[in-house]
Amino acid sequence: MSLLAPDFTDTARFRAHGPRQLNEIAERYGISPEIRKTVQLISQVLPFRVNEYVLSQLIDWDRIPDDPMFQLVFPQRGMLSSEDEKRLDVLSRDPADKLQLREEIRAIRSRLNPHPSGQMELNVPSQDGVKIPGLQHKYQQTVLYFPGQGQTCHAYCTYCFRWAQFVGDADLRFAAPGPDQLIAYLREHPEVSDVLVTGGDPMVMSTERLRGHLEPLLAIDSVRTIRIGTKSVAYWPQRFVTDQDADDVLRLFEQVVAAGKTLAVMGHFSHPRELSTDIARTALARIRSTGAVVYCQAPLIAHVNDSASAWSELWRAELAAGAVPYYMFVERDTGPHEYFQVPLAKAVGIFQDAYQQLPGLARTVRGPVMSATPGKVAVDGIEENPQGRFFQLRLLQARNPALVGRPFRAHFSDSASWVDELELDVSVPADIRVAVLGTGRAAVHPTEQAVPAPDTV
Repeated sequence: MSLLAPDFTDTARFRAHGPRQLNEIAERYGISPEIRKTVQLISQVLPFRVNEYVLSQLIDWDRIPDDPMFQLVFPQRGMLSSEDEKRLDVLSRDPADKLQLREEIRAIRSRLNPHPSGQMELNVPSQDGVKIPGLQHKYQQTVLYFPGQGQTCHAYCTYCFRWAQFVGDADLRFAAPGPDQLIAYLREHPEVSDVLVTGGDPMVMSTERLRGHLEPLLAIDSVRTIRIGTKSVAYWPQRFVTDQDADDVLRLFEQVVAAGKTLAVMGHFSHPRELSTDIARTALARIRSTGAVVYCQAPLIAHVNDSASAWSELWRAELAAGAVPYYMFVERDTGPHEYFQVPLAKAVGIFQDAYQQLPGLARTVRGPVMSATPGKVAVDGIEENPQGRFFQLRLLQARNPALVGRPFRAHFSDSASWVDELELDVSVPADIRVAVLGTGRAAVHPTEQAVPAPDTV
């Protein structure tokens, strides 16, 4: 570790604030009774968690409830249907309705598509006919690993597509008790070159716990890249600067790099304000000093970053910090999707307008991209020709590697916000059609024959 930590006076220990601390937060920051009630209601269904850094450094309290960072971490009216909100309100008033309230909460969560894109059904690998807990293997080269101790975050994003990890329901949660089954699986699958340690957020773990999950990977020759998916630089940069084991975690990163592995820190930055503080930029500099590479990604979300200026500023800030702009995702069809969704037509315009403002080195970013059942579907643009208007689409990654990189198109729609709302053109080849729509919806042009995509997992 070649970069010394500067003398930051903020050496506070991390402490999470949740629904039980809401009244205290409301008193400190002047949250109105109406907003407080909304947060109390919605947080019974969707997870709510913040910390002192987010509260004091990132939220503009003079602009609530419209402030982007407030929208990003505090549940809002409209994230649930008005009927569900009313039902929760009625049941919450009477202690005698506690059992019925719990059943209602479970029913609402089940309607929110807690595991989109076939995560449970299609992504979980097996050994000896038994599914392996805490693993996903969707793409041939990459395995996702969910260490059990890392299945929380320093703060929760209201848009999070993995919200089901944080609601206390074991049936909805991905969590591995330890790395043993992962290591055994990797030894049997040498085609896997990348392991993404994810959650939740692995960086909520102490260095010693994190070491227990990373060190075994160093002995697997076929694993060339270890990725860590984290929001910690945005929500608790102290993890790399002033926490008691901040230096220890950076030495662990150095150890991974010294072992000949590429260490990729997948930083989740949703708004440029998350990179506006000195301590956040220092955290990135310290991470990079270990030899790790930082890639940045986030979804395009209404009420938070649905403007070209926000994305241009964000990508420029990432580049200035030495990080690589990587993905602009489309908000997934889960949780409060309708509150945050941005139509694909608007998403294309935002991406293109922001992209045109960037210097060449920041044009590494790809988007808008839907991480859907068949793979990562990029919307490359909108085409107009004598036959009409079309979305130009391409699979950047796919369950079936033979589909990667192949362009196809769908009829233009002003309102569609996800791939299953699109009507594919008749020119789309049968294998792509089946992968995107599934066998049940893949109506095939009469001259074509549908060929199911092979299972690569």
